[in-house]
Amino acid sequence: MPVEILMPALSPTMEEGTLAKWLVKEGDQVSSGDLLAEVETDKATMEFEAADDGVITSILVAEGTEGVKVNTPIAVLLGEGEDSNAVAARPSLPAAATDPEPVSTAPSAPSAPKRAVTREAAGESRVFASPLARRMAREMSLDLARIKGSGPKGRIVKADVEAAAAEPALAPQSTPSVPAAPPLSEPSFDSVLKMYDGRDFEEIALDGMRKTIAARLSEAKRTIPHFYLRREIRLDKLLDLRARINRQLETRGIKLSINDFIIKASAQALQRVPAANAVWAGGRILQLKPSDVAVAVAVDGGLFTPVLRDAHLKPLSELSTEMKDLASRARERRLAPHEYQGGSFSISNLGMYGIESFDAVINPPHGSILAVGAGIRKPVLAEDGQPASATIMNATLSVDHRVIDGALGAEFLQAIKDSLENPLTMLV
Repeated sequence: MPVEILMPALSPTMEEGTLAKWLVKEGDQVSSGDLLAEVETDKATMEFEAADDGVITSILVAEGTEGVKVNTPIAVLLGEGEDSNAVAARPSLPAAATDPEPVSTAPSAPSAPKRAVTREAAGESRVFASPLARRMAREMSLDLARIKGSGPKGRIVKADVEAAAAEPALAPQSTPSVPAAPPLSEPSFDSVLKMYDGRDFEEIALDGMRKTIAARLSEAKRTIPHFYLRREIRLDKLLDLRARINRQLETRGIKLSINDFIIKASAQALQRVPAANAVWAGGRILQLKPSDVAVAVAVDGGLFTPVLRDAHLKPLSELSTEMKDLASRARERRLAPHEYQGGSFSISNLGMYGIESFDAVINPPHGSILAVGAGIRKPVLAEDGQPASATIMNATLSVDHRVIDGALGAEFLQAIKDSLENPLTMLV
């Protein structure tokens, strides 16, 4: 029977996307795991694979089409040995799965898009998944039976495994939900337009990334009780150590940045103050054991926060290499969802732009974010009381008061400061 290929959900929050490019054409023979198309989400351009073997008999959505809803049919696949006349004769399939999903005792992820019902959910014991998805689930120690598929007939594909790996543990259904804050009243487009009647301007349409940033950060400032802790950090010992290490690593093509040391110091601080290594999870707190540190990377039209996982276990040279790779692929919008989701803490560094200090907005569900300014040479008093000068960096820790209280936040920021002012501890 002909199978409709549906627009996949390539991340837990994806509701629609742009079909950027078809990698096959009508009449092509495809096998399970073959790449079919490139899809642009609000965060990245990702490749979409076939879940079944067969022939592409019809392409329903043209290249470059924007706003294609998840689970909308985008092509038709005819199985091996099937008659192409069956495509015209078959009853039309719905644009998205309409059968009611079975009631489950575990809640669904709050922001996850609706996916097609899996055969397992319909009562069958076999789990249907592509070979690539099975291999990835095995390598990630994920139970395929607990993953919902977004492929044809509910088949589990690569994107579903990546999305499952990025989802945090779910709270029990009995957890009381926090009532949503009433929406803020903001001026309408027409009312703003009237203010600038007669003035020369250009209207700039919002792309998916900018819409997502606007929605998430508005929600963050509205719902997260921010408070701010500030410290001055002396960088002279770190700058000296960095220069000596970089001279030794020059032949290996590795050059450590100040940001690499900040990542390492933060990862160590999350281990020294484990209660600060936490996130807000809909009325509960999840305290993480590894130090998964997210770092803001500016890209055209927005930003990404790729996550360096297990940063406390990695040497500075490995962190530096991994960060450069993530930043490069972020600017090309080639990060997979599991590479920019997760973590408990973020770093936003504007020092390279000459900004001395600023307050950053927390990236939910993180418990805190560190805003890092430029290192500035300033007059100080030396230990003997004599006037001297030192390179001072301002750091501001934005904290979610639901997760971290003032004293705990101060202890966490002090731990970061201690590592940066005594950088040899980061080499142990």
